[in-house]
Amino acid sequence: MALRVTALLLLLFCAACAPTLDRLPSGKGSGWTPNGAGGLRPQIVPTAAHLECVPYAREQSGIPIRGDAWTWWRSADGLYRRSRQPSVGSVLVLSRGGYLNGGHLAVVTGILNSREIVVRHANWLNRGQIHIDTPVIDVSGGNDWSAVRVWYTPGRTYGARTYPANGFIHPERLAAGPANGAV
Repeated sequence: MALRVTALLLLLFCAACAPTLDRLPSGKGSGWTPNGAGGLRPQIVPTAAHLECVPYAREQSGIPIRGDAWTWWRSADGLYRRSRQPSVGSVLVLSRGGYLNGGHLAVVTGILNSREIVVRHANWLNRGQIHIDTPVIDVSGGNDWSAVRVWYTPGRTYGARTYPANGFIHPERLAAGPANGAV
């Protein structure tokens, strides 16, 4: 129990000291470059306890879906708006498969242009840490966010792997969803 309380306090502390959304660049010609120009600096925040992407995305987005990351897309159907276009506050759902046995979730914190966004997520490199100001690029042929590459912060470059993505879950609850917020 004490470990959970410590992890929660650390999570809240890190969220409070993390960059704010209003300083993230947006739009084409934002001045962002991989070396941090324009105010965006991808970084990994150490944590006292091992964090997972699901509870972190739930806390950061306010979307109360439960279950493994790969189940979120289906679970959101009819409850939350889903789309192939990012918006700040939406959750990017990466599909299960290949190197992502359980899928992955990341919360959109900025939009750089039509093919690049900035996310905040936990446990990306399987070390349970928080990654902030992390660029993600759409590499799909149809510019539909069905395939992405994620910034590799230690190497200061986009990672070599391409990951399939379901799309974005937006935090606005649909009228048909349950009133109590439990999913």
